[in-house]
Amino acid sequence: MSRPDGIAAIASRRRVLRLGLMGAGLAVAGPIGAASARQEDGFREGRTGEVPEGNSALVDARALGAIDSGLSWLGANQAADGSYGSGSYRAAIASLAGLAFMGNGSSPGRGPYGRNIDEALGYVISCADASGFVSSPPPSNNPMYGHGFATLFLAEAYGMSRRAELRPVLERAVRLIIDTQNEEGGWRYQPVRDDADLSVTICQINALRAARNAGLFIPKETVDACIDYVKQAQNPDGGFRYMLRGGSSAFPRSAAGVVALYSAAVYDGSAVDEGIDYLKQHRPDDRFLRRLPHYFYGHYYAAQAMWIRGGDDWNRWYPAIRDELLNDQEPDGSWADGFGPAYGTAMALIILQFPFSCLPIFQR
Repeated sequence: MSRPDGIAAIASRRRVLRLGLMGAGLAVAGPIGAASARQEDGFREGRTGEVPEGNSALVDARALGAIDSGLSWLGANQAADGSYGSGSYRAAIASLAGLAFMGNGSSPGRGPYGRNIDEALGYVISCADASGFVSSPPPSNNPMYGHGFATLFLAEAYGMSRRAELRPVLERAVRLIIDTQNEEGGWRYQPVRDDADLSVTICQINALRAARNAGLFIPKETVDACIDYVKQAQNPDGGFRYMLRGGSSAFPRSAAGVVALYSAAVYDGSAVDEGIDYLKQHRPDDRFLRRLPHYFYGHYYAAQAMWIRGGDDWNRWYPAIRDELLNDQEPDGSWADGFGPAYGTAMALIILQFPFSCLPIFQR
């Protein structure tokens, strides 16, 4: 497939997806079904708008080749049960892989990676218990990261496909998030109303936003409490600290802080502007950030922040992270990471495919 044909094919799948959703009464970024009638009780509407002219040109021929080889690697390395890797992060990584496939224009059961998405969904659903908690065995110290990514994946898949079997699993997963928000307004490693930190909180509010976009009701008090929590976590330098009890700013959690505000439909104001200014100090331009922990986690949220911000901030950020990722791709098409190549590859693909605007939660 030539590169121009590749862009056209993705654009075509995106148009089909939009038409399909509109035909089902589900606008990708606008009011959705029952949720719109109760809008005042949950999230405010997400920011909408056309994708900037020339945005697809940011994904040049080299980037398209990297995406193709990355998706091929990810598709070929899925386990028979739909998971990736081993251990307690399998549900999280399967969810991120599913999002990476959908970011290319495939949807559950449809498109070049529709089967892979179905298998990832099957694995994630198999990890959900009666309480709604999604977690891969064996038990870990921080399973709410995986629950947040899994809920986001389920919400995006349900919004794209409207498959009836996904709805009850998604509803229970969302209910668990709502019920485990602590008094500060955030979430922590375990599904209990105890402590809170920003890095787990972003996973939950991001998932709740996706669920709301797919038509589920989210209480206003849950969203408002989260906004208060995130704003309290901001330091005077514009960055965000890990917990409210104090601490310095850092790039990954600051990217998470900005996207948490965006997820809650806080698009303007000093908290967002100062957060963006902090992130811009960390725009990739050499190998410095690669040595920091949580590289992909930080850039996954930083790319979201700049994509939603748009304009010159996005136009300068994307080529920088694109080039850094392309230089780090392995010859087999994967990206290495301490959590395994499937995690690194899924994250890199999600970042590189933002300009395609295929995932509902990232569409403008």
